[in-house]
Amino acid sequence: MHSAIEVMLQKYEIKSVEDRKNALKEIIQEIALLGLFRSGFLNHAAFYGGTALRIFYGLDRFSEDMDFSLMNPDENFNLEKYIKYIRNELASFGFDFTMEHKKKTVNTNILSAFMKAETEILLLEITPGSGKINGIHPNEKTKIKLELDINPPAGADFIVKYLLNPIPFSVRLYSEESLFAGKLHAILCRKWKTRVKGRDFYDYIWYLSRGTKINLLHLENRMKQSGHLAKEKILDRITLLELLDERFSSVDFRLAKQDVLPFIKNKSSLELWSADFFRQITKDRLLIGG
Repeated sequence: MHSAIEVMLQKYEIKSVEDRKNALKEIIQEIALLGLFRSGFLNHAAFYGGTALRIFYGLDRFSEDMDFSLMNPDENFNLEKYIKYIRNELASFGFDFTMEHKKKTVNTNILSAFMKAETEILLLEITPGSGKINGIHPNEKTKIKLELDINPPAGADFIVKYLLNPIPFSVRLYSEESLFAGKLHAILCRKWKTRVKGRDFYDYIWYLSRGTKINLLHLENRMKQSGHLAKEKILDRITLLELLDERFSSVDFRLAKQDVLPFIKNKSSLELWSADFFRQITKDRLLIGG
C-alpha cells in the first residue's frame, strides 16, 4: 500500500466491509481531485455537490459522484482531455481504473465521465495480505461518475480550499451559500420517476443546522434556467417558503429514508422525517443571504 493511502485511511473508523468501501471511494475521489488540479481543470471549473460538502465542509454522510461547474459558460469545453490525468494519478497510487468519457447524444449542458474498477481488487490494494474479502461479489465494481455543467447559471460565489493529502493542493469550489442554493434547486426541481433522493433532504437539514444562508440570486437563476420559475418572476423568501411547503407535501418520506440509509451511520436521525417536520424546521431556520 502506498504510504499516503495508509495515512489517508487513518481518519476513518472502519468496522465493516461497507465502511471500507466508503473510505476507499472517498480516497479515490480525493486522488481524482489531485489529478484534476495537476491538469489545470480547476482553473476553469469549480467543485460542488454532496462530495464537495463531504470533503471540504464536513458533511456527515458519504457521497458517490463528483460534480463540477465551469466558472463561465463554454459550449465547446473539452472534458475528455482532462480525464487521462485522473487515471494517471490513480495509477501512481496503485489503483487501476478505466476512464470512460460519455459522448453527448442529446442537447444537454452536462458532460459526463466515469471511473470504473473491480471493487475486490481495490480493497485488496488497501488491505494487503488479507486474501479474499468476504461480503464482496466477484463482479462488483466501484464506479464514480463525474459531471460538468458547461452552461452554469449566474450568481454563484466561489472560494478556494486546500487538501493536505495525498499531497497539499488547492481546489476551487462553490461557497457554502451557493452550494445551499444548488441543493434547494435539487429539492424543488429534481424529478426522479421511481425514487426520492433522500440525500437531498438529509443535506438540507445539515445546512439548516449550520445556519447557512441561501444565495437566493443563484437559486433564482437556476430555477429560471431549468424552467421552474418564470423569467419575469423574482424569488423572495415568501415565495420560496411556499414552494418548499408544496414540495414537502408531495414527498414520500419512507422512500426518502431508504435512499439515504446506505450513506449514514446514525440511522435514528431519520426517525422524525415527515412533511410537518420539514415545514417547521424550514419556517424556524431558513435564512436568506444578503
